[in-house]
Amino acid sequence: MTLRLGTRRSTLATTQSTWVADRLRDLGHEVELVEITTEGDRDRTTPLASMGGTGVFVSALREALREGTVDLAVHSLKDLPTTPEADLVVAAIPTREDPRDALVARDGLTLGELPAGSTVGTGSPRRRAQLEALGLGLELRELRGNVGTRLGKVADGELDAVVLAHAGLRRIGRADVVTEVLDPIQMLPAPGQGALAVEVRADDTATRDAVAALDDADTRACVVAERAVLAELEAGCSAPIGALAEIVLGDEGDELSLRAVVANIDGEGDVRRSAAGSPADADAVGRRLARLLLEDGAADLAPLTSSPTVHTERSGA
Repeated sequence: MTLRLGTRRSTLATTQSTWVADRLRDLGHEVELVEITTEGDRDRTTPLASMGGTGVFVSALREALREGTVDLAVHSLKDLPTTPEADLVVAAIPTREDPRDALVARDGLTLGELPAGSTVGTGSPRRRAQLEALGLGLELRELRGNVGTRLGKVADGELDAVVLAHAGLRRIGRADVVTEVLDPIQMLPAPGQGALAVEVRADDTATRDAVAALDDADTRACVVAERAVLAELEAGCSAPIGALAEIVLGDEGDELSLRAVVANIDGEGDVRRSAAGSPADADAVGRRLARLLLEDGAADLAPLTSSPTVHTERSGA
């Protein structure tokens, strides 16, 4: 049986999907890539928050799964809505790439070396809020388009710098353009950033079993905790929220360490808190941290709604 793997057409999406396909081929499966065009791919100018968040990159792939056009789909995990789908399941979360954000700036400059007034492009409210909070006097510009388009705006002098996901640049072999990998102390990444989600139909046990071999338990625990923060906060698509979990060695073995931030989009304040617990209790650790953020005023800083949605991040960027 040939597994039909649905992928978006962008270079990054195809690279990610090919990586998954190659891992499955190594396990003895035949895999065919099937290209799917999403609304987010067709419209590269409208801000993602206005389009309903990065769910615009997910819906067409999910439709193809449900119709039986494909057997599995590969998503950047940060694109997936936190609300589960009854008929679909994330059968594997492979080992994560570097979750941090990266700066690509003219003349090899780091963030601290950019002069006040420098133009920095980002399409992410989360990145914008945390950059504003640093008080560096940067001029932030709305940014859309694929990775190549974004990098081109620095190369041609339209922007002084852009901020992208380090994972995406590494995956497409462009890590050489990075002038600084941003420390999470300055810039907490999006929940799930750097991780892939391999989604299948819940009733397709054969594909579920095939894909399950790619799952990495530590990566899954980390992203479950991060996404639990987002879900418990019931964050709207324009809420600037970052979260990062890591598996560390504690007094009694492996421990999940989780940090999160809820920030004001104008950089006028943020709430940063941390929590820890067992990797087996990842969801509970994330929800406990989210409640702590709420107790300490997160709802006064960012738009938190009654309906969990997706985080506004461009796929893989």
